[in-house]
Amino acid sequence: MRRALPFLLLGLGLFSIGLGFLWRILVTTEPPSQAGKALDDSCVQPASVNYPAPDLELVDLTGNPVQLADTRGKVVLLNAWATWCPPCLAEMPDLQQYYELHHNEPFILLGVNIGERVEVVEDFVGRSGLSFPIWLDPGEETLRALKTISLPTSIVIDPEGVVRLAWSGATCLSTLESMVSALIP
Repeated sequence: MRRALPFLLLGLGLFSIGLGFLWRILVTTEPPSQAGKALDDSCVQPASVNYPAPDLELVDLTGNPVQLADTRGKVVLLNAWATWCPPCLAEMPDLQQYYELHHNEPFILLGVNIGERVEVVEDFVGRSGLSFPIWLDPGEETLRALKTISLPTSIVIDPEGVVRLAWSGATCLSTLESMVSALIP
């Protein structure tokens, strides 16, 4: 036991130092973004991709069936999100602003809510003043079609139905303007 005591004390000391560093990081680090603020410094940059858009058949907030294929001929920004997801909430003001700037062009922004009850989504949409179309995906088939489990996840589909940009994580207005606007005819 006497031989083990120095090693035990050393281990406890190193553990305490590690906890101190962890505490310092957690207490002094501010979140990279807050809901309603621009994410220009920390927003995710899309990756260029080239694959066919998935076949999605969902419902809108009023319960009407909707199909992604019906958006052909327009550039589509599909954003998968949830009300419990902090990065999703942080990017919503920028998505709304981008939609307001471009909704008169051959462009559509589709917000696909993942796995939540219609009442929860309607309440959030009303409180947030979102005016872009919201689709409901209670079975999470959008995430399976996009082969991801991350929220938020976004893709940009060209008018011919080919996915040209994809990313997981919060976006911001400057990134949308520089990357998505270039694809709008």
